[in-house]
Amino acid sequence: MTRSRRARIHLIRRGLLYSLGLCLLILLIGGIGFWWLEPGIHTLQDGLWLAFTTAATVGYGDLVPRTSVGRAFSVLVVLLGLAVLSLVTASLAALFVEQEVEQEERQIERELMRELHALRRQVSALQDRLDRAHGANPPPQEPQ
Repeated sequence: MTRSRRARIHLIRRGLLYSLGLCLLILLIGGIGFWWLEPGIHTLQDGLWLAFTTAATVGYGDLVPRTSVGRAFSVLVVLLGLAVLSLVTASLAALFVEQEVEQEERQIERELMRELHALRRQVSALQDRLDRAHGANPPPQEPQ
């Protein structure tokens, strides 16, 4: 694996970790926000659940924001959640695509190396033929 490929995979993995970390941070802030803003959310666990279902746009309906401030906050959680979850999905997809592209590149490299070896054998055979032909009739030497 070349250095640039390793660097690309490292960046993709690091991007995935960053986006997962950002996702967890948004969910944590969302959970704390719902727990603090909504009178019907009594535990942090319920706030985190509401933040997750809101950010993922699942909305099971078991917990919902009731106040206007909670609903406005849920809009923010939805927008941030969609953006960050899209980043996580894109990072995962890029990781899988990079691995597939790497396999294709290795296959192309092997084929090119086979063709290069075949060309070297052909050039060597042609050189041998030229050497034999000139051995019978040496080329005239240029005067110096």
